[in-house]
Amino acid sequence: MPKFPVDAPKGKVIKALERLGFHMVRKGNHIAMLRQNEDGTDTPLTMPNHRTIKSSTLRTILSQSGISRDDFLEAYEG
Repeated sequence: MPKFPVDAPKGKVIKALERLGFHMVRKGNHIAMLRQNEDGTDTPLTMPNHRTIKSSTLRTILSQSGISRDDFLEAYEG
């Protein structure tokens, strides 16, 4: 299994989240993304608009959005 990224580039994180079904809604000091689930609900996601995303911040984003570490790493590496 690949290691969890320490300082992940913002662009690569966004691409991984888009592979997981999220799309960008708004971009300013923070990036707002949204995923529409099969059951009709929406899953929001907000992350800081920094050049790199720290691993602790990324773990928090994933847990709040209900994304497993393995699913994210697969999308991130793919």
